[in-house]
Amino acid sequence: MALTDHLRELRARLIRATLVVIVAFVVALFFYDQLLDLIFVPYKDAVERLDPGVKTEPVVNDLGGPLLLQLKLCGVVGLIASSPYWLYQIWAFILPGLHASERKWSRIFAAIAGPLFFAGVGTGYLILPKAIEVLISFTPQDTTNLIEFGRFFSFITRMLLIFGISFEIPLFVVLLNLAGVVSGKALGRYRPWIVIGTFVFAAVATPSTDPFSMLFLAIPMLVLFLVAEIIARFVDRRRGRNDPLSQVSDDEVSPL
Repeated sequence: MALTDHLRELRARLIRATLVVIVAFVVALFFYDQLLDLIFVPYKDAVERLDPGVKTEPVVNDLGGPLLLQLKLCGVVGLIASSPYWLYQIWAFILPGLHASERKWSRIFAAIAGPLFFAGVGTGYLILPKAIEVLISFTPQDTTNLIEFGRFFSFITRMLLIFGISFEIPLFVVLLNLAGVVSGKALGRYRPWIVIGTFVFAAVATPSTDPFSMLFLAIPMLVLFLVAEIIARFVDRRRGRNDPLSQVSDDEVSPL
């Protein structure tokens, strides 16, 4: 195809993806009350566990605050709900330029990446009440913590996004192994540093100071890293059987 044909195809796919996002956004507007209740569940669970002396109250600032909150919430939900379609449009645009083997691996990773991301988001949603409880518990006595709901929603979105993306990192490691950048043996050699780095990342990524949030992020990541190492070692062994020269060092002297 000529460059102009590629650009026309890209424009068509972007338009279709945008229209689906808009439709999902409009549908989400009709379920705004239910979505708001869903966002409030972690906060309510956290408040029930708090000491009775700790006072907290959610608030919305400004005249346009409620409208902006509704648009932001429904926009994020519409973007997430329509993600399978617009991700498929991106993949379908790239697919014709891939080789047959690359298409096979891309289909496998496309099937795994989505469930992994949603598993991370689900894990983040489960630990949100504990994280919110710990953060609110620092409120001094005889004071009321007024939680601005716009910032609260941004906090929840950022937390869930961190967990979702973190669960994709081991999959990225497998991609690097398939590309020949990282070997399974190297992953095993640096496993202690990977464990330390994972806990440090989890401690920095989770905004609460309690160890439970960190463990809920670090332990699944370590399990996924272990699975990634096993897959990488299997790929290396299979690659070695198919290509005996892959086991020969670049500095080794040829018998010839």
